[in-house]
Parts: sequence; structure tokens; C-alpha cells
Amino acid sequence: MAMNLGHQIGTLSGNQIPTDFSAGEQPSSTTASTSAVWKAPSGNLRSNSPQETVSPPMLTPPLTPRSAGDWSHLINLPTLRPDLSAACQAYATEEAGTAEWKEGGRKEEKKGVPVFVMMPLDSVSNGNTVNRKKAMNASLHALKSAGVEGIMIDVWWGLVEREAPGCYNWGGYTEILDMANKHGLRVQAVMSFHQCGGNVGDSCTIPLPKWVREEMEKDPDLAYTDQWGRRNYEYVSLGCDSLPVLKGRSPVQCYADFMRAFKDQFRHLLGHTILEIQVGMGPAGELRYPSYPEENGTWKFPGIGAFQCYDKYMLNSLKAVAEAAGKPEWGGTGPTDAGYYNSWPEDTPFFKKDGGGWNSHYGEFFLSWYSRMLIEHGEQILLSATSVFKDTSVKISVKVAGIHWHYGTRSHAPELTAGYYNTRFRDGYLAIAQMLARYGAVFNFTCIEMRDHEQPQDALCAPEKLVRQVALATKEAQVALAGENALPRHDESAHEQILQASSLNIDGSLHEREMCAFTYLRMNPSLFQPDNWRRFVAFVKKMKEGKDGHRCWEQVEREAEHFVNATKPFVQEAALALLH
Repeated sequence: MAMNLGHQIGTLSGNQIPTDFSAGEQPSSTTASTSAVWKAPSGNLRSNSPQETVSPPMLTPPLTPRSAGDWSHLINLPTLRPDLSAACQAYATEEAGTAEWKEGGRKEEKKGVPVFVMMPLDSVSNGNTVNRKKAMNASLHALKSAGVEGIMIDVWWGLVEREAPGCYNWGGYTEILDMANKHGLRVQAVMSFHQCGGNVGDSCTIPLPKWVREEMEKDPDLAYTDQWGRRNYEYVSLGCDSLPVLKGRSPVQCYADFMRAFKDQFRHLLGHTILEIQVGMGPAGELRYPSYPEENGTWKFPGIGAFQCYDKYMLNSLKAVAEAAGKPEWGGTGPTDAGYYNSWPEDTPFFKKDGGGWNSHYGEFFLSWYSRMLIEHGEQILLSATSVFKDTSVKISVKVAGIHWHYGTRSHAPELTAGYYNTRFRDGYLAIAQMLARYGAVFNFTCIEMRDHEQPQDALCAPEKLVRQVALATKEAQVALAGENALPRHDESAHEQILQASSLNIDGSLHEREMCAFTYLRMNPSLFQPDNWRRFVAFVKKMKEGKDGHRCWEQVEREAEHFVNATKPFVQEAALALLH
């Protein structure tokens, strides 16, 4: 079944998900329980071309291992990185008593939710200059006049450190950040260690740095790989996070050095203009595996996606953990009966609701390992980020994808392939929230604008229920929650849904908690069209009032109309400049 609908899209907690399903099947009552180290480049390990093409295969026979033996000793897998856990504990002890937002995500008593606006993906050109400089300046002026708190901008690894390791070109970013400072706008700077292109909404192509791609061509196993040998070059595989595979440095060292160079370059803006560093951790900047790539039509909504654990580094880890657990026969491969990218859960032996491999001893072992690898990847990068920025007052945030399709099924297959061990019987987002809380990082979540009834019902989509689950997880972990819309929306229905979700009235209590920020996708010519701009200005006013605001939309929009008329000249300038 094909749908002409593009939607952008944890791990070890055993808590049952407190959610309510009004459609589809009913929940079961069952509850399951650094600095660079320069060395000679590594030699060629494989010579496969990075442009491999793989035809959709015949599904392999169901090979999910089953075991009737004692499983209890395998539920709690040994920590994959004991050295990392020790470092995390030491860091948490050292940083106790720092800024209050690091203590469980609490924020000041200030009411309302500040609104930021995402800049165009190509705000900085391939020549390291500002794209459409006149439009950028006019747009920032308009945003500030509308009461917007600030902007979010991608700082692309593939542009800044493009030519050679350790050679950083901040041209373009220096100008844009100075513009933001001049207009009195705050900045959320995204450390974008992924490729731009191949995901929902990507309007341009910015590959990984040239020298990184050279290493990936020498050793294709540096790329995420599926069971059919298809390579994904959006982001370096987390399987080699700590190995010196990038011209003598590990990927995590490269990320740390990049952030350190950013800090040195823009130290004068940190804490007052640059308020937040969002650390990219995967495709589209999100903490996930590239399980649903749109490039070349590989995946289409609402397919379940595919596991990305077949590069040699990931398989080496799986083998070691399986042997340590006394199940070496489980360490040679991931599930081979989990369908293809565009399968539906019930079409696959692994994800089907009754007797599916996901709910077997083997499935629990594999999914625990797969999701824990993702969380430890996040921990390593957060440890670097918090170390780099510890003497500043900037916040650190991490984006998690809103994978809402097939949420009403038991297995939650698309979340599982992306690395979120979230099923009908297990809360996968609490483990992620707890990890972020250890570093005082903000949990940034997408799909805040979506309503359940707007989605294809046969795919059992439930974005509202998913947002509620994440909000409850962040509340329990005491970590701050921020939001984004997944798709461009300028209508009042989406604005009202964002207002409702950002108020965090999720459990009937009247506590004071709200989202700490909301980032609006995205600045473009449509935003500055008269009707859209009027609605946006009203939306910003309502968000700033917060959950205690009692003025109706009509009153706020009347005020917005007066404002739009008064500021018409430079809003029109921004719209025209962006068009050209």
C-alpha cells in the first residue's frame, strides 16, 4: 500500500506504558518485566564501492532463535562500556550543584514557552558565505519584532571541517551569529554531524566532510549497513565510536574537537546570544539509527524500516555480548525475519503481534543490545559536550524522533528498528530521559503539532499518545522537555495542538511544568505571507503567555493584525528577499 504522505519522523526500562488506545487492538494486560590522537590512517579493510545498489530481496525464512531455557540471567545485559559508566558517575558527582536547569531540568519561574524559528538548511553556502544575506537580515528583523525568542541553525560538520581534519572554516556562521546578536535574538546552535539530504524536508545536499568520505570509501563498514548489504552514508556508524578510524581519530574525538573549536571561535557569544547547543547524534541530527531512509525510495511512510546493525563493528559488538551472555549462537546476525523497509508489522514473523520474535527471549536480548548501543553512543557524545561547554552557561540538548506510525500495535516495529526499545509492554523513552538527566540535557522531541485523527488510521498512528508518553517519561526522569513540529504547518489547528502539548497538562494535575522551549519549522517565504504571518504572530503571543493565558484566539489575532499592518514593510521585504 502506498501513501502520498511524508512524515518526519528506549531501551531497557521494564515499566508498562500508561497509554490509552481508542482504536486498533486493545492493550494486553501482560507486563514484561579528548583531544585528537594523530596516527597513520588505517589500511583498506574492504574495497566495496560506497554506491552499492541492492534490489528488494526475497525474505529469508524465519530464523529467529527460540529458547525454552532459563532466560533470567540474560535480561540485564552487562554494561557494554564499563569505563563510560564510571566516567558518567564521576562527571555527575563533579557537576552536582551547578546551574539549576541541570538539576532534573527545572527552569526559572518565568511563565510561557519561548519560541525559536529554524533557519533554512542552506543558510551557509558551500563557499562558506551567507546565502541570501539581505533576506537573512530582513527575516531576523521581522522575527524579532514578532516576539520570537531566537533562531535555530545547523552548523554543518560537512561545511566547516570539509577539506581536512582540524581545518575549520567558520565563514558564514560568524556573520549569521553576529546578525542574530545585533537583532537581539538568541541562538540554538545544532552541531550537525550528519549529512543533509535524503530525509523528510531536506532541501539541499551537504555531505559529510570530504576526508571522512574518503575513509568510508576505504572501509565501507564505517557506514551503517542493513542485512542486505545496503550502506547508509548519512552518519558514521556508532559501532566504531571509539576506534581511530578517521585519519587517526575516533568519530567521538572528531565531534569533541569540532565542538571545542566552535567554543573557541564563538566564546564571546556563549551564554547570552548562543543559549543552547543541540548535539547531533544520528541521521537528521536525531538520536536514532537510519532505519527509514527516503533516499532513492528505499523507505516510504508508513513502512517499519530495517535494523542497521550489519557493519562489522556492530556485529563484533553483538558477538561479544552474546558470548558474554552464554548465547554465542545469537551473536552472528540480527533478526533475519523482520521484513523489509516497507513491510507492515503483521507481514513479518519477527514483528507480528502473536508469537512474534520481538517478544521472545532472543528478541529481548537483541533489542536490549541494539537500543543500549544507541544510548551509550549518546552518553559518549554527551560526556564530550558537557566537558567542552562546562565552563559556560549554555544548555545542551538532544533531539529524539517522533516515530508515531504503528504505535497502536504491540511491537511498535518502526520504533524498534530506529533503536527505541518501546513496545506495548516496555517504556523505551524513560531510559533515554534518564540518560539525558544524568547530564542535565534537554529532551527535544518532534511531531508536537500532530493529532491522532489526522493520520492514516490503518497504520495505527498515534502522535498524541506518543507525545504524552514522552512527557510522562521526562516528568519521571525530571528532565526538561522541548518540542518541534515535524512538518511545516501554518494553520490554527496545528498551532492550537502545539499550545496544548507544550502546556504539559498530561496527567490531570495543575503543576507548573511547561515545555522549556519550542522550535518552529521553518523560516521560508510561506511564513511571511500575510495570513500565515498574522497567525504565526498570534501563536507566538499565546505561547509566551503560557498555560495561564486566558485570552481567546480572536483577541490575540486582532492584536496580531494591528502588528502586521505596522510592520508590513520589512515583513514584505523578508518574503520577497527569500523568494529571490
